[in-house]
Amino acid sequence: MRADVGSAASDATEPEWRTLLRSSLRDPAELASRLELPDDWLAGSGEAQRAFPLRVPEPYLRRIEPGNPHDPLLRQIWPSVAESLPQPPGFVADPLAEHPAAHRGSHHSRRPRQPNALLHKYHNRALLLTTGACAIHCRYCFRRCYPYHESGSWRRALTELHGLEAAGRPVPAEIILSGGDPLLLDDARFADLLSGLEAIASIERLRLHTRVPIALPQRVTPPLLAQLANSRLQIVTVVHTNHAREIDSEVADALSELRSVSAVLLNQAVLLHDVNDDVESLTELSERLFTCGALPYYLHLLDPIIGAAHFQVEERRAQALAGALAARLPGYLVPRLAREEPGATAKRVLAITPPV
Repeated sequence: MRADVGSAASDATEPEWRTLLRSSLRDPAELASRLELPDDWLAGSGEAQRAFPLRVPEPYLRRIEPGNPHDPLLRQIWPSVAESLPQPPGFVADPLAEHPAAHRGSHHSRRPRQPNALLHKYHNRALLLTTGACAIHCRYCFRRCYPYHESGSWRRALTELHGLEAAGRPVPAEIILSGGDPLLLDDARFADLLSGLEAIASIERLRLHTRVPIALPQRVTPPLLAQLANSRLQIVTVVHTNHAREIDSEVADALSELRSVSAVLLNQAVLLHDVNDDVESLTELSERLFTCGALPYYLHLLDPIIGAAHFQVEERRAQALAGALAARLPGYLVPRLAREEPGATAKRVLAITPPV
């Protein structure tokens, strides 16, 4: 995500998570030195870094094994030379046709001629882009090229929702907070957003999509938990974890706390080549999530975002992996294998291939 959070000088009252966020590592050379990576890893990283800058906070960095260039967490955040290679057909800057220019006049936006952070992609649900900032820059992110500056603000989206209700027009029962990452709003702005949504009677559920509890678990603070616990809305929290090694004790505590204030805590993962595309990694991830109170929800096939083709897992192999996973685990620990397609009103859940 290109947009950044403020860089005001720290003071004694600054929350720990803000301090950690500001001090995130951004220099590939520093990262290579810190993790004892081979010298040739820096070759070619400059172009990838210019296209989509590195960002990794210290709590996540501590989980990466020094001296191991095959570490599955490292592969998710390193600006690789592979990102600058010619991409296969179909790998584009806007794989889900979400950019404002792509959906002018379409069903995605009620007011297509104005910047709009509210995307009406699904029946009775709307997706609200809260911020362009993320705590960590994942190299496979399908919104790494998203023009957040063209999307307007969440405050304008609230005004639109209030206007729809006042006019007696349908208002989605569920709002999905996305971004960037909604938990990078500070407590005051998040409270404003939450109270604004609660004031719209037709809204019943709030779905919070976030990777912050994984990348920066210190953000899960008592004030945030209190806001969620006291909301009239049913809270569904969907975190984004791809590998069991992302879940250390700090993350486990954060997930358990979120579970205590959510109607349900779910996880969605992306199937990534050389990160988690083996049945052992997927099994360990599901079991580790369950110990923290989270249920596996979706296992997404990679969205074909430009620069990420080296992460792609072929669909038939993904179906076979999902079949092998289903043979190992109880059904409630098997995520649905799915692909999102531009213009579709729901994700396409893929059939799995039973093991021979």
